[in-house]
Amino acid sequence: MEALLHEVARYIALAIQTVAILIVAIGSAKAVLDGVRAALAHHVDGVERRAIWLRYARWLVAGLTFQLAGDIVSTSFAPTWDEVGRLAVVAVVRTFLSYFLDLEMESTRRRQHESAEPAVRADASLRGS
Repeated sequence: MEALLHEVARYIALAIQTVAILIVAIGSAKAVLDGVRAALAHHVDGVERRAIWLRYARWLVAGLTFQLAGDIVSTSFAPTWDEVGRLAVVAVVRTFLSYFLDLEMESTRRRQHESAEPAVRADASLRGS
């Protein structure tokens, strides 16, 4: 019974890791397309370029999260020190990436809000005139 459960866990881990690969591949393709569009567009500012990379980072965090889930499943039965080490590294990288991504997203939101404020004030003053 344990062997069967171990085999099922192996296939589940493989499926989850496949999802992780797909997420990273899709996010990477989207980032490349958005980057090319931004490079060709003349009206894209630094805030929008930063937003492109933040969206990409979110895809990477999602991929790392699935990778971590796959590693957890695969180490469910008698993990080796190598597997435990890999799991710990993925968990630490994901945690740090998520933390710094949250800081960057907040900074970008603040900048977008600050750059939009003058336009909103100008629009309101035009309507009031």
